[in-house]
Amino acid sequence: MTALHELHDRFGQSPWLDNLRRDWLRDGQLADWIGRGVRGVTSNPSIFQKALAGSDAYDDQFRSLLAEGHTVEESYWAMARADIAEALDLLAPVHRASGGADGFVSLELAPDLAAETDRSVTAALDLRREIDRSNLMVKVPGTVEGVAAVRRLVAAGTSVNVTLIFGLDRYAQVMEAYLAGLEELAADDADADLSSVHGVASFFVSRVDNEVDRRLTDIGTDRALALRGQAAVANAQVAYANFQSTFGGPRWAALAARGATVQRPLWASTSTKNPTYSSTLYVDTLIGPDTVNTMPEATLEAFEVGGTLARTVDVDPDGARRTLESIADVGVDLADVAQVLERDGVELFSVAHVELLAGLAAKATALGG
Repeated sequence: MTALHELHDRFGQSPWLDNLRRDWLRDGQLADWIGRGVRGVTSNPSIFQKALAGSDAYDDQFRSLLAEGHTVEESYWAMARADIAEALDLLAPVHRASGGADGFVSLELAPDLAAETDRSVTAALDLRREIDRSNLMVKVPGTVEGVAAVRRLVAAGTSVNVTLIFGLDRYAQVMEAYLAGLEELAADDADADLSSVHGVASFFVSRVDNEVDRRLTDIGTDRALALRGQAAVANAQVAYANFQSTFGGPRWAALAARGATVQRPLWASTSTKNPTYSSTLYVDTLIGPDTVNTMPEATLEAFEVGGTLARTVDVDPDGARRTLESIADVGVDLADVAQVLERDGVELFSVAHVELLAGLAAKATALGG
């Protein structure tokens, strides 16, 4: 049994792989990760940009799509859907064995929809229809408009991965959207199978430390400097406490009685950006039941070699709250941090998407398309 298997079997956390590449689908590397304990896959525009730019594995399909008259953007989505479908098939046994709780693959909506509720709903339902696998999760950004889309998608019976969550206030809105969507689904159809709807809330971690540490360094007092490297874990641990509270009361019990499953916190951005911090900092400190941690392969490897196997996410929620209070007391506006990171996150994915399409356009010319 690997450490990744133990993470799930002993502590209730599902390790997912935060990467998807066609060559891994074809040469068995993704299947190997699944055998080692990976229970899901996440993707985003940056991941697809790197995959398509760094490989010729897509050239034959791309050439055929162009020859059929598809635009570059249409071709991108066709290639992305093909990769997602193949990954979904590889993870289908995990999905079945877990009773539908795991084995998911996430595909993100186009970044230019982040501020478009109606178009996001339409695009997500189109993806769900086109791919038609029970273990697909449509990835929607946790913007104000995205949260509104989440409620409508859940009410339509769609499993959703809400991404780019950085702050506790937005996280509360994301949980409310999931609950309200399930309640609407249950009210609209007395026979609705709520157990078929799954959700994760992707709460970003390391980027919070990056931004807060920068601000603490700028403040420069001894007290401020001593708080560096603590914000991200404390933020996530308080989020977990809020998750337990939200999915532990009578409102949730009524939905659970209809078969509903919790919207699990998913710890995202868990590779360590600061080289002075442990390479498994954002895994070791956030282990607990009903959670997911999506990690790039380097972090998965590091955890297998030297990660902590212990329940840590809720060891001291009051201490985590005090840490956030201390950070606020020295002058860091955590609400502003969350807003800045959300805006930057949407922008980063938008830039990656634009660069991806530009790269494909150049490749189309090179291929004679």
